[in-house]
Amino acid sequence: MRHLFRLVSINFTLARFGLDQIVLSIHFFRPLYLLGVINPFNWFRSNDLSQAERLRLCIESLGPIFIKFGQMMATRRDLFGDEITNELEKLLDQVPPFPLQQAREIIAQQLGQPLEQAFRSFDDKEIASASIAQVYGAVLPDGQEVVVKIVRPGIEQKIRQDIEVLMMLARLADRYWDEAKRVKPIQIVREFETTILNELDLVREAANANQLRRNFEGSADLYVPFVYWDYCRPKVMVMERISGIAVSDVNQLQAQGINFEVLSRKGVEIFFTQVFRHNYFHADMHPGNIFVAAENPEDPRYIAVDFGIMGSLSVSDQRYLAENFSAFFNRDYRRVAELHVDSGWVDRDTRIDEFEASIRSVCEPMFQRPLAEISFGQLLLRLFQTARAFNMEIQPQLLLLEKTFLHIEGIGRQLYPQLDLWDTAKPFIERWLSEQLGMRALVKGMQKNLPYIAEHLPDLPQIAFKALDRIANDKLNVELRSSQLDALRHEIRSANRRSIRAIIGGSFVISASVILGLDGIAPIMVGGGQLLVPLASAALLIPGIYLLISSYLDD
Repeated sequence: MRHLFRLVSINFTLARFGLDQIVLSIHFFRPLYLLGVINPFNWFRSNDLSQAERLRLCIESLGPIFIKFGQMMATRRDLFGDEITNELEKLLDQVPPFPLQQAREIIAQQLGQPLEQAFRSFDDKEIASASIAQVYGAVLPDGQEVVVKIVRPGIEQKIRQDIEVLMMLARLADRYWDEAKRVKPIQIVREFETTILNELDLVREAANANQLRRNFEGSADLYVPFVYWDYCRPKVMVMERISGIAVSDVNQLQAQGINFEVLSRKGVEIFFTQVFRHNYFHADMHPGNIFVAAENPEDPRYIAVDFGIMGSLSVSDQRYLAENFSAFFNRDYRRVAELHVDSGWVDRDTRIDEFEASIRSVCEPMFQRPLAEISFGQLLLRLFQTARAFNMEIQPQLLLLEKTFLHIEGIGRQLYPQLDLWDTAKPFIERWLSEQLGMRALVKGMQKNLPYIAEHLPDLPQIAFKALDRIANDKLNVELRSSQLDALRHEIRSANRRSIRAIIGGSFVISASVILGLDGIAPIMVGGGQLLVPLASAALLIPGIYLLISSYLDD
């Protein structure tokens, strides 16, 4: 009933903000337009708000999970247009804030001391207010300017409630939807649940920030703020305060003379560096979390914040993705098809030639074209059709990567639509594969294992003798087992021979006894004489006794 009430509440909110009109304006749903006419909310609704504003307010009302989807939509101007994306960008850092007094109470409770003792000063106005947390400016006792991030009160309960609703819908889909085996709705919801609940632990986020900072230490491409661990708790985190221009503020970036081509290329390289070289990537790279340092406009540097969602890949997924990218960049569509089959992403009995032709029809139109000339909506439609035709299964472990790639590609469209994404990424992927598979990988592996080899080299003779001794013992055991089997087979054959001799010998003895017994009752005349009867009995009795004795004595 709790889930049902939440579903009713969601539908009530959609109707209250007139989202039914947005949906029914789509060509596919126009036959249902009468439902919008009879919706009582539409009779009394004020027309002061635009559709984009109503969409944003509706998403805010529905809670953090829906805000996450709205943030992703805000990066897709190519799909939703400027009016909607401009409004949805407010979801990045302008969600209605919770009261300042609550923020102060949470900080004091988490740090175990009054706010005035923890900080020299604390701003009353929030810097940003997002779906999960709120950020304030402050100054530490030593004069260092910092930002204080605070988890929204009661947010975990709201998230878990919506996750339960999503899981209920996923289970229904898994049971009744024909595409469930391919789409894996339950695994997707579980992956999403793990990701968003991890985002509520700010100590985990601080550790994520530290790791990413180490990975890009001294980098001219990406800067990660310093974490003040003494002030980090599960619901409070304190970091260095940075100064930069929001990556979505194109006008301000232009005013500072930022080189957009260099900036866009660096964004692609940072993404692939995190995914393949570090295998640890920022998985929430929407424009609200990315800033640009303008000190050197011709060689700008990104600044990242908000590290609650980080991703990594298994070694096999990382390898398959890199090889897929490489084959894709070289237009080797057959290799792409073979990799999908080998990895188990499509059925083993898939015809490679048919799958190759489908991949070519999807990918070929994208080559040697800038982002501005690629219809992303058309590309998604073709990809979905191909996936359905070949029963391609969704990989839940790659959803974070796909989401991050969508953000990166969306930012690239805003900054430098002339960017050739594939031409920028190809040298990086080929270099990485060379490092992983070529002579460099062999040398790197030897260097990595050299300390271990040096440590155990003095023990090598002893280890070798033990190994040889173990092999010899194993061989002896095998030989013993083999000889025992031979003996068993010999015993079985011998028993068979003894049984046969005993049966034949017993038959002879019984026959001889029968002949002698019958002759005693009624003398048998053979050829006019009685001497042949004992001789015949003896002829059967003697070999019979011999066979019986030999069967008993034979080993």
